[in-house]
Amino acid sequence: MNEPLSYKAAGVDIDKADAFIQSIRPLVKATQRTGVIGEIGGFGGLFHLDVEKYHNPVLVSATDGVGTKIKIAVLMDRHHTIGIDLVAMCVNDIITCGATPLFFLDYLAMGQLAPEIAIQIVEGIANGCKQARCSLIGGETAEMPGLYQPGDYDLAGFVVGVVERDHLVDGSDIAVGHCLIGLASSGLHSNGYSLVRKVLFEQHCYSVNDEVPGLAEPLGEELLRPTRIYVDTVLNLLRDFPLSGICHITGGGLVGNLPRILPRSCQAVINLAGWPVPPIFKFLQNLGNISPPEMLRTFNNGIGLVLAVPPEQKNDVLLRLQGLHEEAYIIGEIVARRNDAPPVVFV
Repeated sequence: MNEPLSYKAAGVDIDKADAFIQSIRPLVKATQRTGVIGEIGGFGGLFHLDVEKYHNPVLVSATDGVGTKIKIAVLMDRHHTIGIDLVAMCVNDIITCGATPLFFLDYLAMGQLAPEIAIQIVEGIANGCKQARCSLIGGETAEMPGLYQPGDYDLAGFVVGVVERDHLVDGSDIAVGHCLIGLASSGLHSNGYSLVRKVLFEQHCYSVNDEVPGLAEPLGEELLRPTRIYVDTVLNLLRDFPLSGICHITGGGLVGNLPRILPRSCQAVINLAGWPVPPIFKFLQNLGNISPPEMLRTFNNGIGLVLAVPPEQKNDVLLRLQGLHEEAYIIGEIVARRNDAPPVVFV
């Protein structure tokens, strides 16, 4: 006769999950901002929107993950920065609308909960939330035996922000003559890692510990460098300058993301000599024999965010960015677009 089965015997340990939730409470509490109600553990995260502060508020939301960059964290057995990437990929999306991030939720799935890894991940998420000045108010940690291989996991993030409707940035004010200013990325951010892993680890058998000429750090350190969070910089600029458009350069690169904010009558002309491309991109391109067009539509190539700025504001914006210690470059301009012309061209 078969012995009685339990959920734990099937691979899901509820007691371990409960203990994990208790262990991350201080991390979550450290991210709380005004508006958060209660603590984690309820069925829903609660946030009170100060309707007296906003006259005509628009809520802005985004969700994203970090893709197969997780594989690098697993190879390095270091998981305390991947949560920063998760927050960055979400909050950098909503600041393109001019929105202030309010609160964040995460989803973490593992085959079996490994508390020592999960705590590192949440430490990174809390760090990212602090950088973005938003609160981590809830999430889900799921054990899925049989669905994930031992050591593997997946992450998703969800953010909600707010902006006054009159201050919403949607690209509709972009016009011919506007200047495009690029803000430097911190490296690969969280895009293109399936191609990166194929080139480095499948085709050329590199190790994350390998030293590569031209790179300041071992390969794994370079690949795991967290995504930049641009929230403070953009909100600082928006207090004083009329940015006509903001574009987050994620998967699809400049080719795929700039058209998302351009009016149909406008074309972005990008000067490829306008900024220094970090060595990691040139290394990958040469090693993998990746064509220039493929590089431009897969990676950020050193530009993490693009600002469209009226020409009369260009110098003041650049001066402010310098004061904020941002690496910023004039990377192009807006011209009139013919009906049959692509929205983005490179010169």
